[in-house]
Amino acid sequence: MGCHQLTSVHDVSNARRVVERARAIFVGGGNTFRLLKGLYDADLLRVIRERVSAGLPYIGSSAGSIVACPSLRTTKDMPVVQPPSFEALGLVGFQISPHYLDPDPSSTHMGETQEERIRQFLEENGETVVGLREGSMLRVEGGTVTLKGSTAARIFRSREEPVEVSPTANLDELLGQQFRYAEATT
Repeated sequence: MGCHQLTSVHDVSNARRVVERARAIFVGGGNTFRLLKGLYDADLLRVIRERVSAGLPYIGSSAGSIVACPSLRTTKDMPVVQPPSFEALGLVGFQISPHYLDPDPSSTHMGETQEERIRQFLEENGETVVGLREGSMLRVEGGTVTLKGSTAARIFRSREEPVEVSPTANLDELLGQQFRYAEATT
């Protein structure tokens, strides 16, 4: 295995140039609102979209998975900053809800479950949502979406019951869209 040099765009004076020359892009976790605002502030959305559309690998983890979606509207983060828009990279045509937790029927917690929040999202929006549990990831390559990892995922669509998908499942039919190259992990 070869050695790779990692460059953090928040540590350089010309982040666009770093992205233009990169051989892969990794976007990690953190607060999704701050992450997206940082991408807007550095004027990186268009260049990342162009590079990924041309075949550059994109790997997103947690918040980095959400910004690969059309918008950040499935984040569970507190809006500590206001990005110019909720529009994200749009590398995939569906929303991701990382760190998905199933409702616990014995819980005494009185707040909304993640499933309830996703269902509310679907009442207002048409995008499909993929609930990625810990230990799962989506691999999007050559127009094919495959679930990888050790845990199943849940696919949520408006006015339909969620569908449970097992690791190694091909999700193309469930998602019904064409995609670019990207990976998204929890």
